[in-house]
Amino acid sequence: MKHTAARTRRTGLRATTHPHSGPYTASRAPGRGRRGTRAWARANGAVLRLTTRLQEGIQEAARRPDRGDISTTTVIIWVAAVTGAVLIAGTIAVVIAKYNGKLSGL
Repeated sequence: MKHTAARTRRTGLRATTHPHSGPYTASRAPGRGRRGTRAWARANGAVLRLTTRLQEGIQEAARRPDRGDISTTTVIIWVAAVTGAVLIAGTIAVVIAKYNGKLSGL
């Protein structure tokens, strides 16, 4: 780091801080220094990748409106199949509960 007036001021502030405050805490703002700079750079990179991916998805959706989304018929068939399976399982459970005492003697 170049020797500047700001560095001189920081050095003077460090020398006058409370001995139990730890290094650099009184003269440094949060998020400054090499670690803070790297964290900001990573965050900015992540935001840039996210926004780029989102823009690409929007452009793709505008270019091809039918991207092979699941059809309404397929959803109806799946809902009917799951409902039928739940009804069958419920019926079996009711029959077993009703005849549980009679089945135990077999």
